[in-house]
Amino acid sequence: MDQKYIPKEIEQKWQAVWESEKTFKAFPDERKQKYYLLEMFPYPSGRIHMGHVRNYSIGDVIGRFKRMRGFNVMHPMGWDAFGMPAENAAIQNNSHPATWTYENIAYMRSQLKKMGFSYDWDRELATCDLEYYRWEQKLFLEMFTKGLAYKKTSFVNWCPKCETVLANEQVEDGGCWRCDTDVNQKELDQWFFRITDYAEELLENTSKLPGWPERVLVMQRNWIGKSYGCEIDFPVENSDTPLRVFTTRQDTVFGATFMSLAPEHSRAVELATPEHRDAVAAFIDKIRKTDRIKRTADDFEKEGVFTGSYCVNPLTGARMPVFLANFVLMDYGTGAVMAVPTHDQRDFEFAKKYDLPLKVVIQPEGVVLDPATMTEAYTEAGIMTNSGQFDGMPNSDAKESIADFLQNQGRGSKTVNFRLRDWGISRQRYWGNPIPVIYCESCGVVAVPEQDLPVVLPKDVAFSGEGGSPLAQMESFVACSCPTCGKPARRETDTMDTFVQSSWYFLRYCCPDFKEGILHRDSVDYWMSVDQYIGGIEHAVLHLLYARFFTKVLRDLGHVSADEPFTNLLTQGMVIKDGAKMSKSKGNVVDPDALITKYGADTARLFSLFAAPPEKDLDWNDQGVEGSFRFIGRIWKLVHDRLDMVKNAKTPDPGTLTSEERALRRAVHKTIRKVTEDVEDRFHFNTAIAAVMELLNTLQVAELATAQFPAVMKEALQSVILLMAPFIPHVTEELWQRLGSTVPLTHAAWPEYDEDAVIDEEMLIIVQVNGKLRSKITAAAGTGEDELKACALADEKIKPFLDGVTVRKVIFVPGKLVNIVVG
Repeated sequence: MDQKYIPKEIEQKWQAVWESEKTFKAFPDERKQKYYLLEMFPYPSGRIHMGHVRNYSIGDVIGRFKRMRGFNVMHPMGWDAFGMPAENAAIQNNSHPATWTYENIAYMRSQLKKMGFSYDWDRELATCDLEYYRWEQKLFLEMFTKGLAYKKTSFVNWCPKCETVLANEQVEDGGCWRCDTDVNQKELDQWFFRITDYAEELLENTSKLPGWPERVLVMQRNWIGKSYGCEIDFPVENSDTPLRVFTTRQDTVFGATFMSLAPEHSRAVELATPEHRDAVAAFIDKIRKTDRIKRTADDFEKEGVFTGSYCVNPLTGARMPVFLANFVLMDYGTGAVMAVPTHDQRDFEFAKKYDLPLKVVIQPEGVVLDPATMTEAYTEAGIMTNSGQFDGMPNSDAKESIADFLQNQGRGSKTVNFRLRDWGISRQRYWGNPIPVIYCESCGVVAVPEQDLPVVLPKDVAFSGEGGSPLAQMESFVACSCPTCGKPARRETDTMDTFVQSSWYFLRYCCPDFKEGILHRDSVDYWMSVDQYIGGIEHAVLHLLYARFFTKVLRDLGHVSADEPFTNLLTQGMVIKDGAKMSKSKGNVVDPDALITKYGADTARLFSLFAAPPEKDLDWNDQGVEGSFRFIGRIWKLVHDRLDMVKNAKTPDPGTLTSEERALRRAVHKTIRKVTEDVEDRFHFNTAIAAVMELLNTLQVAELATAQFPAVMKEALQSVILLMAPFIPHVTEELWQRLGSTVPLTHAAWPEYDEDAVIDEEMLIIVQVNGKLRSKITAAAGTGEDELKACALADEKIKPFLDGVTVRKVIFVPGKLVNIVVG
């Protein structure tokens, strides 16, 4: 038998066994508690990176541990395969996105298999597979029928480089989430999902997700953005249609002196009088090219243009000029803002710039604000003034009173507003799921009949990199017949946002081969919800919010029972090297293939798990990798050096062990307890591994010569192997076999610690005099308080401190110390 640790041979051997025996294939089993484990599936970019290795290693430890604890574990893997990178690569390499994508999938799959991850590969799916996206098209039609999918003209976020629309959540710091190009506004006909219908439930249920990081829940609550306020109608001069605003500060309405509209507001052009029309048009054009995020930044210069129109303050009767303002967006409220410059800083800056009137309506107690001398808006609490019948009231009370008054007068109404906007899903790209809709001049928008699904994404397309989606140029795809009247019609050429595919893939994993519908209800209800989901926090208001929305939609359509997709969420940290996140552009990428070739997959796994807790960033260092490799070598040598000693050993009899043997067994069982708690309760893999390292040190220095020693040592070696199995599965499987075990390690149970064995036989007690350490004493475990106090007072090292002084009291801290107070 080879005594040398050769990672490649061992890893290939056991990966072949696991694959041929389908060791990790999952089936519903009512005899066991199910455990659905999932990491966010990757985009098939071509190569896995160390971020993938860390993410999937974290998940694999949990999956293997839960399997050993008796759970029925499902741990699938797949590919988020549609998207612009494939299209861009096709243009650059003169290939087809499908070819590029499937070649990458094949390579990345082989990489993941080399890592020994415990995936059920029979459940593998790719979102670009026809058998996946056909059911997504059916889901779209069901949503369309229910009014949850609709089309409208709107201003959208447009990336000029990618030549496509972006959802609000996909604009990051004013740039495209894919390429960082500055995003501008463009008016287009777009398909939307009515996520706002679920805003209240999405918000309310954030309090029902105790297994999620609070940081993620706060981000979602803020993005949904529920606020209580009032809608107020401001009559417009020479118009029968008032301007409606939403405000949470109805207590300041008496101080409103002008109106600010978003340049995208539907009445922006209409309200421009002839002499102001050109200026208004130029301003609107300018703002369309301005980043939305910058527009709302506190330090962004406030700009506007007067429309020439006036509205009337419904409570004061004052004429208010109507401006377009660059800091007002259509994304919140109605896109019209009553401007109160004395009590809103943005309005204050705007009013100062355009010489607009200021009126104080809230005074701080003990101070009189003068509009002529104010240098900033007053936004704190105070007493109402210049507000008619509401003068003298605290402004917090006036909010409710003014809202009631407006409602009773028919000039406004109490309302709730959400920051969340409907999800625009139209993308002007080829490599995506076709939207199953047809346009007929006679019948209008017509859904593709279910029997005609799927609308197949054609393969014979030409990519030039110009002019947007090649689908729109492909007459053989566009031209069709109306399914209602039979007349010539045209097919929709937009494809769905790729976040649509990732919003329900975790459900399809439950029944990937089901061919009769979107989901197999019994299978989904058995496995859902996902018990543990793992991925990056960057998806807090993208994928994670959309997945929650889709789960609720599918529930209401009768496909699932679950209300929420993910019971527990772990957001892992990044992998950092040379002070920055690993990336090709920074030249600090570590190739997992090279790492596996040199050290083996177990070493790559161990380092990524030991170097930092899962939720923290991992700082890469080559010395840490070397150390992980040496530790595995130590385990290998420890077991091999003792094979002859323990091969015929039986289970140790605690009643016949010597004190030295009991001490060694105590160390083993304390380690079992420690590792179990760290893995099961906290996912503190680094401290769990450190505990096994400490045990290894204990075992290597143990030199016992009693007849029972082989039994204790065998139990210790078996425990080390079992405890490390989820972390380094290949080498532990090999050592388990070499120890003579007939049951494969993948089917072995997690070790249980012996409660009697972990009880200390002796305890060390610190002895203090007036709080300062003066001695240490040992006593048998269970020694009483009085006896320990007496031992402390009689200790030879303590007696000199007691000569000639009075012992005032003796303080006892159980199991830790005795403090003698003298004076």
